[in-house]
Amino acid sequence: MDFLNIYLPISGIEFSIIILLIIGFCVGTLGGFFGVGGAWIVTPALNIFGFNMPFAIGTDLAHIFGKSIIATKKHSKMGNVDWRLGFFSIIGSIIGIELGKRMVLYLEKVGNVGPVVRWVYMVFLFGLGIYMAYEYYSVTKKTSSSHSEDVKADPPSEEKASPLSNKLRSFKIPPMISLPVSGVPGISFWILFSLFAITGFLSGFMGVGGGFILLPALIYLIGCPTTVAVGTSLLSVCFMSGYGCFTYSLSGRTELVAAVIMLFGAAIGAQIGAMATRFVRGYGIRLLFSIMIIIAGVSVALKQAHSAFGNAIFGTLAAYCVLGAASGMTALIFIKLIIGYRSKGVT
Repeated sequence: MDFLNIYLPISGIEFSIIILLIIGFCVGTLGGFFGVGGAWIVTPALNIFGFNMPFAIGTDLAHIFGKSIIATKKHSKMGNVDWRLGFFSIIGSIIGIELGKRMVLYLEKVGNVGPVVRWVYMVFLFGLGIYMAYEYYSVTKKTSSSHSEDVKADPPSEEKASPLSNKLRSFKIPPMISLPVSGVPGISFWILFSLFAITGFLSGFMGVGGGFILLPALIYLIGCPTTVAVGTSLLSVCFMSGYGCFTYSLSGRTELVAAVIMLFGAAIGAQIGAMATRFVRGYGIRLLFSIMIIIAGVSVALKQAHSAFGNAIFGTLAAYCVLGAASGMTALIFIKLIIGYRSKGVT
């Protein structure tokens, strides 16, 4: 079925159109639901299926940019975007992205970019996933202990600021910024600058829009409610991925044809994911997010095993893991959306 393959002139490889559309649709759905660009799936997936790592990073940033615009627009209509906080993300993130890109190109020059980027991915994916799952079950356990045994316990619908976010807000280093949409009375500009600079570096280095780092940061470090963190994260991802796409394109590492094909699938998926946030509690989103990024971490670990040991079975398992997990989570989000509409109706 060669007619389903397309030649990508910049990267010089042939690639399946079907795989690009599936990746785009799944990541669009997951991105609209979790508030992330989805590069923690796309960059490893493109690398697993044949893209060199720098091309996977640059192409993914181009795809993320277009998809995030669509998802942000949908979340804005739902009141989930803190525009003030989102615009502050521009400051610091561009500097970080440029430094991250330069690091990738240096590692490419010395011939060690793939393993290094994959190890960094594993550290962040497993670390964040395990922490968020632990936090979810800690909240569930506390809630369960405060209810009678005959009452089914769910995580509370009211989300409280984490102790760490309260600690960061206590640093009164001027200028202080108020974020009323996020429920933050005041936080130092320098804390915001540092947060977005670090996130920007990771975006440029790992080929991510920064969302899978930024979403937990907005929740646990700034204290945003989960739904607001989702929408605002997407807005920030627009800025960071847009600049990342630009700077990688200047270096000839962006395959725009592949990015456009993925965007067709993502345009539909982003609408589905954003609507599903209306029917899932904030803590529920955190749990599903943690599961997804742990599975993504497993796929990256399998790809690294394939690179290290040269056994093709690891590469095959990595491919099935990343696409299977993305497809399964997409189906679950779609089911929750249908159940939500049936039980609560459209509000």
